[in-house]
Amino acid sequence: MDTQLSKFLQSDMKKSTIIAAILMISASIFVISCGKDKPVSSESNEVLTTTNGQIYVIDTMNSKAEWKGFKVVKSNNTSHIGTLKFESGEVTVKDNKLESGQFVIDMNSIANEDLKETDGNAKIIGHLKSADFFDVEKFPTASYEITKITEAPAGSDYNTVLDGNLTLKGITKPATFNANVKIKDGELSIATEPKDINRDEFGIKFQMPAAEGLIKNEINVQLKVKAIEKK
Repeated sequence: MDTQLSKFLQSDMKKSTIIAAILMISASIFVISCGKDKPVSSESNEVLTTTNGQIYVIDTMNSKAEWKGFKVVKSNNTSHIGTLKFESGEVTVKDNKLESGQFVIDMNSIANEDLKETDGNAKIIGHLKSADFFDVEKFPTASYEITKITEAPAGSDYNTVLDGNLTLKGITKPATFNANVKIKDGELSIATEPKDINRDEFGIKFQMPAAEGLIKNEINVQLKVKAIEKK
């Protein structure tokens, strides 16, 4: 009787060991498969700035991002211009110099300034908010984080070079802006040089039929930031 029981238990243990091994192998295959199929959707600069210093909070009422979009034949008649509002943001100032900064843009605030309502303003805004362009329902915000701040070269029209990470539609790419930074009496301003951003790099691939005029891949962006010292 004891021998039969022993054989039964040994057999049962072997079965359990085999089942456990199968489950472990299956789990390993699943993890490897998931890791392999996971898309790489971002690149970024290493953050070299620090947050040591005085905090300045962005004045969202007086800050904006200006944008321009063009068709391949670039002219005033084949372009659209507009603005975006900042949702939030703050910068750090130390020894009266910009030390770091991070800004969040409200993509639902996108506005067009060259068309009247009767000329199809609402139509173009609706299209820009759709999945063809910025897909604001899925990606309601964009952001820019300053990762490195250096003094601009002598003779430049700007006093500062801002390296950073721009996130748009969930995709992060390095972006560098020349900028004029001014700090005085508890107020800070940043005005960047207008810069072309390749929309294709952020998954914005919509294109018009050639007969209606091809849209350029570059979106011209300029940041105008006002911030106030946090008391």
